[in-house]
Amino acid sequence: MNPSTAQARVLVDELVRNTVSHVVLCPGSRNAPLSLALHDAATAGRLQLHVRIDERGAAFLALGIAARTGRPVAVVCTSGTAAANFHPAVLEADRAGVPLIVLTADRPPELRAAGANQVIDQRHLYGDAVRYFDELAVAERRAGQNAYWRSQICRAWNAAYGEWRCGPVQLNIPFREPLVPDGSNDWYESLDGRPGGARWTELPDFGALPSFVVPSARCGLVIACDSGVRAASEWAQRHGWPMVSETGGLGLSGETGIASGVWLLGAEKFIAEHKPEQVLCIGRPTVFRQVQALLSDADVEVLLVRPDSDWPAPAHNVRQVGQWFDEPTKPADPEWLASWQRADRAALAAVSTALNREQWPSGLRIASELIDTLPPDALLVVGSSNPARDVALAGRMRPDVLVHRNRGVAGIDGTVSTAIGAASVHRGHSYALLGDLTFLHDVNALLADDRPDLTIVVLNDDGGGIFSLLEQGAPEHQDSFERVFGTPHGADLGSLCAGFQVPHQRVSGVAEFREALRPAPGLRVVEVQVDRSRHRELHARVREAVSAVLG
Repeated sequence: MNPSTAQARVLVDELVRNTVSHVVLCPGSRNAPLSLALHDAATAGRLQLHVRIDERGAAFLALGIAARTGRPVAVVCTSGTAAANFHPAVLEADRAGVPLIVLTADRPPELRAAGANQVIDQRHLYGDAVRYFDELAVAERRAGQNAYWRSQICRAWNAAYGEWRCGPVQLNIPFREPLVPDGSNDWYESLDGRPGGARWTELPDFGALPSFVVPSARCGLVIACDSGVRAASEWAQRHGWPMVSETGGLGLSGETGIASGVWLLGAEKFIAEHKPEQVLCIGRPTVFRQVQALLSDADVEVLLVRPDSDWPAPAHNVRQVGQWFDEPTKPADPEWLASWQRADRAALAAVSTALNREQWPSGLRIASELIDTLPPDALLVVGSSNPARDVALAGRMRPDVLVHRNRGVAGIDGTVSTAIGAASVHRGHSYALLGDLTFLHDVNALLADDRPDLTIVVLNDDGGGIFSLLEQGAPEHQDSFERVFGTPHGADLGSLCAGFQVPHQRVSGVAEFREALRPAPGLRVVEVQVDRSRHRELHARVREAVSAVLG
């Protein structure tokens, strides 16, 4: 057996022993030893192999699977720019705390020194975005190789799963030719792993004894931003703290859930009269400025639940940081909760009335209809930009809906791939709400042989509609807006989907939209075309309606 084949077979075997059950592979020549070993393992039923031709999408596919399973997923590529295309997903995994094991094949040192084709410096390619990096020594026919290879896989798994916080790791693996099996199974030493399928080095599952923050206010507020929404909602219900979420009413449950929370936080008079003593913030807020403003208030004590050292602190005034939340030291003020509940009922009614008066379709109406129509226990992957705002501002309570957002670095990269990955491991129906630029940015993800039951709703406003809600969309910038912010593309999404043999439906009315969302097998795209010139005015009218009912 040649050294490259031996090394690849051992590495794949040890990945399986370390509970890695999903691997995403991109085809290439230098990573051929890993490709063949992975194919053999998948054929034997030891792991599930996903093959993609686009490295950027492949890495986001792995990220989606890892985010939903909570377990490390490996992603494998050849050398050169293939490895560079993993970088956006590695950055997202780093900031979002998603466990990825990145295996980048490489040329051996003598070929790098000779200026060989398809060579870049892959050592520390992802900088400090990875929890661990190692370049394996080139495989040799000598004693000790088996133990060394297996040990390094265990180190990588340990770092990815995280003693403090999950994240990406990179193993750079230089392979010498021959890169394919030579027909022999002879090797210098035994290549067996530990008996009984055990991993080479036994490692603990971290997080069994997390650190806690301890709330101590009678008038407190919970703000949920990432994971932990359901657990935080249960805590808020037990202790009488109102709770708002950056995903609106998705995942919120109980009487303490404030579905209109983002609107209330943006109402200056209301928040001035309802400023909490403490805010228990779960995760890192990334969407709404009113949330950042509250966390920046010097009169508000911030307790942050985020299991890493890179915590959000807009005013650098965080009081406590922990991995979870403990029981409060004081009982909540019941009138404090009651006042938030009264405001929530009034605001939700105002939002509903204002939206019903608006011409269909708009981003807020699409989000509200989608949330109302989702089947029980659905997964909803929400894209960045307008969809991330629309679902939170729609004012709809759905405690049973599971939400995923790529908010680590909040890019639009690879969102279709992420949705496909997350849907492939979700038990139930899956949906995604994306903008047109997000969809186009990752349209290659539709080229997949393993297509889960996923309905992708594309809110197509022909360009960068998010900018119409920001400073760039103000009237004084209209002369430059279309050219450098609006960027209309005029793409025919239906034709693109046809090219990938993915069913596509463009809907125009509310009833047609609801019908199109009925659960169906396979991958499909539902497109709704929207006039983005109406975004700014619509949001202003709803905001005014909420402010009016709050007094």
